[in-house]
Parts: sequence; structure tokens; C-alpha cells
Amino acid sequence: MEKEAMFYRKLGKDVLKCELCPNFCVIKLGERGTCRARENRQGTLIALGYGKPCSTSIDSIEKKPFAQFYPGSKTLTLAVAGCNLACKHCQNWHISQSDIDSVNYDERGVSEIVKLARDLNSNIISFSYTEPTIFYEYMHDIAKLAQENKMKTAMISNGFINPEPLKKLIPLIDAFNIDLKSINSEFYEKICDARLEPVLETLKAIRKSGKHLEVTNLIIPGMNDSESEIKELVGWVIDNLGKETCLHFSAFYPQHKMINVPATRAETVLRAAGIARKLGMKNVYTGNI
Repeated sequence: MEKEAMFYRKLGKDVLKCELCPNFCVIKLGERGTCRARENRQGTLIALGYGKPCSTSIDSIEKKPFAQFYPGSKTLTLAVAGCNLACKHCQNWHISQSDIDSVNYDERGVSEIVKLARDLNSNIISFSYTEPTIFYEYMHDIAKLAQENKMKTAMISNGFINPEPLKKLIPLIDAFNIDLKSINSEFYEKICDARLEPVLETLKAIRKSGKHLEVTNLIIPGMNDSESEIKELVGWVIDNLGKETCLHFSAFYPQHKMINVPATRAETVLRAAGIARKLGMKNVYTGNI
């Protein structure tokens, strides 16, 4: 069920440059990109996880989290191993920081996923758990078929995707929840091995498209929980996405490479929500507390 990847170009003999996300990986013959989900095979970039979900389950839409996208609904949620970030606090690190060769997966074609959702009485298919960008082609094809069958789709993402792939994807996705991990670029560099600016551009592009958008900020003690940072993040959301944007503050629990960092206190999350409301946000939610 292998599939040629989209958004790449040849730099020279047997050397490819992936242009799916801002990592812009240069991939030599037989090697894989940072996400571990795209491989240079004989001069062709292969999307390794196409049709190979490592997790498929039925969730409530609120778990994604979505507060104002078909509340009370169930959604078929799927993931493929890999990620284009390396967050030290990832809660799903055992699949996001792995590759397709190291996890158990099912072989499910695009039509099988849509049929499974129907059979389980779910009219929404969500892409989550790992980073959906890294299984772009699979997500794209599922979303296209779902749309043809009058079903809804949702992408829960870190937002680290290039403008052109995002532009092509937006018409096929009905709702986005983007994880804005911090408004501090240093946080992205040190904790996630990534950059903040592409995420901000993704958020603005989705808002401009008119698609449903919700934003989640995971609060980690001592790292992004100061009052000044919360105010700055909320201010950016208000200025660029609008006061009506659904903003979720979520509590951190020790995971992956941050097992020695204490869990976020409930009052810290509630304080952040209070700050957001005081600054004028209309739809503020708290989670994991």
C-alpha cells in the first residue's frame, strides 16, 4: 500500500528535498526525514505510513478537544507513527517518536476507514494522536472520500506545515485544533526542536479560510505558565484570530523526557483561563484537570 509522497523535489542524483513542513529535510538515498515517515527509495519519496494506522478508535469530539464543533458527537480517530517535532513532553511519544517499523499497525485503505466510520455510526473522521501532517497523503485521500460521502473531518495538529500543503488541505478539512505550545520562540526551539513562526502563519491561514478553528495551549510549570506569557499568547490570539476563537488551556502531566517536571496544578490552568476572559476572550475552556 505504498504511496509516492507529495511536496518534494529532486536536488540532484538520488537526493530529495521534502517540502511538506518547515523542516525542509534533505534526504539521501535510503534515508528518511526527521518525521521518520518519508523515505527516499530509489530517488522517489515514499509516504511510508499510507494505509497503516497505528491507532484507530472512537472518541467523543470533546476529547480532541473541540468545544464547538458538533458537540456530543463521536468521531473515528486515527494516527500513523511519526512526527515532525520532537517535543520533550509528548504524551503519545511511544508512537509519535517512533516509526512505522517499530509499532503495531493495521492495513486499512482509504475506503476502509470511511466504511469503518459509517459502521461505527460516526459521521466525523479525526486525524490526531501523532502529527497528521506526516501522513498527509493518507489524510488527504481519506478527507476527500469522506467529503464525497458527506462526512466531516477534523485535524488536530501542531501546525508545523508549509503554506502550499496547507492550502491544498484546507478545503478538505472541516475543523482544526492547533496546538499553540507557547508564544515564546525559545520554547519551540528548546522543547520542541521547531520554530514558532510557521505555527502562527498556519493559524492565520486557517482563520482566513473561514474553517472552524480551535486553539489549545498545554501549560507546563516553569516553562510557559507565567502571567506575562499567558497574556502575550492571549493577546496574539485576540489580535490575529479574534475574541470569539475557542481557546483551551490544558494541564501537563509528566511524560517522555519531562518525567521530573511536576504536573500542572488545577489553579494554574484556571488562572490562565481567567486571564484570557479578563482580556476579552469569549470562549475559554480548561482541560486535563
